[in-house]
Amino acid sequence: MDIIEILKADYQRFPVNQTYSIYAPDVYFQDPLNKFRGVERYKQMINFIKTWFINPKMDLHNIQRLGDTIKTEWTLNWNTPLPWKPRISIPGWSELGLNSDNLIISHIDYWNCSRLDVLKQHFFFK
Repeated sequence: MDIIEILKADYQRFPVNQTYSIYAPDVYFQDPLNKFRGVERYKQMINFIKTWFINPKMDLHNIQRLGDTIKTEWTLNWNTPLPWKPRISIPGWSELGLNSDNLIISHIDYWNCSRLDVLKQHFFFK
């Protein structure tokens, strides 16, 4: 199956049943809060989202491959397990680097908002 189709399916069912076999064992991951290497750490992060966030949902708006790079545009939403269960929304994009075996060797997430904006969503209602 094509890596683009696998990623589309993963986004659709995120964070459940992700396809970790498309990642190199020493994949480099970075987002505005984390920086690490290894598919095992990546699994732990996804498991954290699955365990602690309520109704996590990843909406994929666009995905395209340009050579050895895949760019995705998405919005991540969830309810935080606070008594008032605020719905948090982070729009952003990812750049995925591929090696010659078509495995993802780097996954870098960018947010279209600041960490402060995300924090504010927990306490200020729209």
